Amino acid sequence: MEYAIRTTNIVRAFPVADGNTFYALKGIDMDIPKGKLTILKGRSGSGKTTLLNILSALDEATEGEVLFEDRELGSMSVEEREKLRRYEVGFVFQSVALIPIMNAYENVDYGLRLAEYDGKRDSRIKQVLKMVGLGGRMNHMPMQMSGGEQQRVAIARAVAHKPGIIFADEPTGALDTASGLAVVKLFKDLIEQEGITIVMTTHDPGLMELGDVVYELEDGEIVGREEYETGSI
Repeated sequence: MEYAIRTTNIVRAFPVADGNTFYALKGIDMDIPKGKLTILKGRSGSGKTTLLNILSALDEATEGEVLFEDRELGSMSVEEREKLRRYEVGFVFQSVALIPIMNAYENVDYGLRLAEYDGKRDSRIKQVLKMVGLGGRMNHMPMQMSGGEQQRVAIARAVAHKPGIIFADEPTGALDTASGLAVVKLFKDLIEQEGITIVMTTHDPGLMELGDVVYELEDGEIVGREEYETGSI
C-alpha cells in the first residue's frame, strides 16, 4: 500500500500559565493511505484538529517526524510549507468560508487564482461544480444556498486546483444527518473520480464506518484504528 503521509512519535506541547506544559498530542504514529478516505474521530479536545493542522503543515510538531509524500515537513522552510499548502493541498472547514459577495462560480475561480492554476479555469470550474451537483447553480450567491449546498461549493473549490490531498475539519459539523452523509458520499466519489486522498475529522458516530481507515483519538493519543474493506455508503 502507498501512503500519502506517515508520522512518527508526533508530540504537540503548549506552555500554560502556571509554568507547566499541556500535551495536545502524545507520540502519534500513523499512516495515511493514498487514494483513500481517512477519518480522525474523537470527542472535542481529543487532539484531532491539532493533528490535522500538523499533517497539513498549518502547524508544526514539537517533536517527531511527518513525512508528506516522502518529504519531512519539519525540515521545510516557511516558504516551502506555504507553497505546499497553496499548490498541493485543499482545505474544507466546518465554517465553509465562502466569500459572501461572490457566487459559486466566482468562489471556485478565486481558489484557482490563488493556486495559480495553469489550466483552463472556466472549463475546470464548470467541471467541478457539476461534479458536486451544482452545475445549475453556478450563479447563485452563498446566501441563496442551503448549508449543504454551500459546503459542496467549498468542496468544489478545494478540489478544483487538483491537489493530491484534501484536509476537512468537521465538514459535516453544521449540517443535518442527510446533508452530512451526502458530503461524505461526495468525498468517496471524488476519491474515485479524481484519485485524491482525503483526511477528515468528525465526532459524528453515524459517519465513522464510512471511512476506509478510521483512527480514534482520546486525550492526544491514538486509542484505536479500524480499517474497512469498502467504506461504502
